[in-house]
Amino acid sequence: MSYYFSKTINGKFETIEVKVRALLKDEGFGVLMEIDMQATLKEKLNKDFRKYKILGACNPPFAFKALEAEDKIGTMLPCNVILQEHYQNNIEVSAINPMVSMQAVGNSTLESVAQEVSSKLENVINKLENEK
Repeated sequence: MSYYFSKTINGKFETIEVKVRALLKDEGFGVLMEIDMQATLKEKLNKDFRKYKILGACNPPFAFKALEAEDKIGTMLPCNVILQEHYQNNIEVSAINPMVSMQAVGNSTLESVAQEVSSKLENVINKLENEK
Protein backbone atom coordinates (compact mmCIF):
# COMPACT_ATOMS: atom_id res chain seq x y z
CA MET A 1 0.00 0.00 0.00
CA SER A 2 1.45 3.35 -1.05
CA TYR A 3 1.65 6.28 1.36
CA TYR A 4 0.01 8.55 -1.20
CA PHE A 5 -2.57 8.74 -3.99
CA SER A 6 -1.41 10.48 -7.15
CA LYS A 7 -2.45 11.47 -10.64
CA THR A 8 -0.67 13.45 -13.35
CA ILE A 9 -2.83 15.58 -15.60
CA ASN A 10 -2.40 18.23 -18.26
CA GLY A 11 -3.46 21.80 -17.65
CA LYS A 12 -2.44 25.08 -16.12
CA PHE A 13 -1.16 24.85 -12.55
CA GLU A 14 -3.44 27.60 -11.27
CA THR A 15 -6.54 26.12 -12.93
CA ILE A 16 -5.82 22.67 -11.51
CA GLU A 17 -5.28 24.16 -8.06
CA VAL A 18 -8.75 25.72 -8.23
CA LYS A 19 -10.19 22.32 -9.23
CA VAL A 20 -8.37 20.53 -6.41
CA ARG A 21 -9.67 23.04 -3.86
CA ALA A 22 -13.23 22.61 -5.18
CA LEU A 23 -12.99 18.80 -5.09
CA LEU A 24 -11.63 18.94 -1.54
CA LYS A 25 -14.57 21.15 -0.56
CA ASP A 26 -16.99 18.68 -2.18
CA GLU A 27 -15.52 15.96 0.06
CA GLY A 28 -15.90 18.11 3.20
CA PHE A 29 -12.33 19.45 3.42
CA GLY A 30 -11.18 23.00 3.90
CA VAL A 31 -7.65 24.19 3.22
CA LEU A 32 -6.23 25.45 6.52
CA MET A 33 -2.82 26.39 5.19
CA GLU A 34 -0.75 26.41 2.06
CA ILE A 35 2.96 26.49 1.40
CA ASP A 36 4.31 27.72 -1.92
CA MET A 37 7.61 25.82 -2.02
CA GLN A 38 8.77 27.59 -5.17
CA ALA A 39 8.48 31.01 -3.51
CA THR A 40 9.81 29.78 -0.14
CA LEU A 41 12.92 28.16 -1.63
CA LYS A 42 13.61 31.27 -3.70
CA GLU A 43 13.21 33.56 -0.69
CA LYS A 44 15.09 31.47 1.87
CA LEU A 45 17.79 29.81 -0.26
CA ASN A 46 17.77 31.84 -3.48
CA LYS A 47 17.12 28.56 -5.32
CA ASP A 48 14.92 28.16 -8.35
CA PHE A 49 12.42 25.33 -8.09
CA ARG A 50 9.43 24.13 -10.09
CA LYS A 51 5.90 25.11 -9.12
CA TYR A 52 5.18 23.07 -6.01
CA LYS A 53 2.41 23.84 -3.55
CA ILE A 54 1.40 22.03 -0.37
CA LEU A 55 -2.22 22.37 0.72
CA GLY A 56 -3.04 21.41 4.31
CA ALA A 57 -6.57 19.99 4.04
CA CYS A 58 -8.82 19.33 7.02
CA ASN A 59 -12.21 17.67 7.33
CA PRO A 60 -13.37 18.97 10.74
CA PRO A 61 -15.73 16.11 11.69
CA PHE A 62 -13.06 13.50 10.98
CA ALA A 63 -10.34 15.57 12.62
CA PHE A 64 -12.52 15.78 15.75
CA LYS A 65 -13.10 12.00 15.77
CA ALA A 66 -9.38 11.39 15.36
CA LEU A 67 -8.48 13.81 18.17
CA GLU A 68 -11.01 12.18 20.48
CA ALA A 69 -9.47 8.78 19.77
CA GLU A 70 -5.83 9.87 20.03
CA ASP A 71 -4.79 13.20 21.52
CA LYS A 72 -1.37 13.30 19.80
CA ILE A 73 -2.83 12.68 16.32
CA GLY A 74 -2.57 16.41 15.68
CA THR A 75 1.08 15.71 14.80
CA MET A 76 -0.28 14.09 11.62
CA LEU A 77 -2.90 16.72 10.80
CA PRO A 78 -3.85 18.30 8.45
CA CYS A 79 -3.83 15.94 5.48
CA ASN A 80 -1.37 17.23 2.91
CA VAL A 81 -2.20 17.47 -0.76
CA ILE A 82 0.54 18.57 -3.14
CA LEU A 83 0.54 19.99 -6.63
CA GLN A 84 3.78 19.99 -8.58
CA GLU A 85 4.56 20.95 -12.14
CA HIS A 86 7.03 18.51 -13.70
CA TYR A 87 7.10 20.48 -16.93
CA GLN A 88 4.83 23.12 -18.40
CA ASN A 89 1.18 22.11 -18.09
CA ASN A 90 2.07 18.64 -16.73
CA ILE A 91 0.85 18.70 -13.14
CA GLU A 92 1.01 15.90 -10.60
CA VAL A 93 -1.48 16.03 -7.73
CA SER A 94 -0.81 13.79 -4.75
CA ALA A 95 -2.52 13.28 -1.40
CA ILE A 96 -1.46 11.47 1.73
CA ASN A 97 -2.97 8.05 2.33
CA PRO A 98 -3.99 8.27 6.02
CA MET A 99 -4.41 4.50 6.21
CA VAL A 100 -0.65 4.09 5.93
CA SER A 101 0.32 6.88 8.31
CA MET A 102 -2.23 5.88 10.95
CA GLN A 103 -0.91 2.29 11.06
CA ALA A 104 2.10 3.59 12.98
CA VAL A 105 -0.18 4.84 15.77
CA GLY A 106 -1.61 1.42 16.62
CA ASN A 107 -5.04 2.70 17.69
CA SER A 108 -7.86 0.57 16.23
CA THR A 109 -10.41 3.37 16.73
CA LEU A 110 -8.47 5.49 14.28
CA GLU A 111 -8.61 2.83 11.60
CA SER A 112 -12.21 3.56 10.56
CA VAL A 113 -11.59 7.31 10.56
CA ALA A 114 -8.45 6.85 8.47
CA GLN A 115 -10.31 4.59 6.05
CA GLU A 116 -13.05 7.17 5.48
CA VAL A 117 -10.58 10.04 5.06
CA SER A 118 -8.46 7.93 2.69
CA SER A 119 -11.53 7.22 0.59
CA LYS A 120 -12.41 10.92 0.38
CA LEU A 121 -8.87 11.96 -0.59
CA GLU A 122 -8.65 9.20 -3.16
CA ASN A 123 -11.96 10.46 -4.62
CA VAL A 124 -10.42 13.91 -5.04
CA ILE A 125 -7.47 12.48 -6.96
CA ASN A 126 -9.61 10.15 -9.07
CA LYS A 127 -11.98 12.94 -10.13
CA LEU A 128 -9.21 15.07 -11.61
CA GLU A 129 -9.22 15.23 -15.40
CA ASN A 130 -7.09 16.81 -18.09
CA GLU A 131 -8.07 20.31 -19.14
CA LYS A 132 -9.88 20.41 -22.42
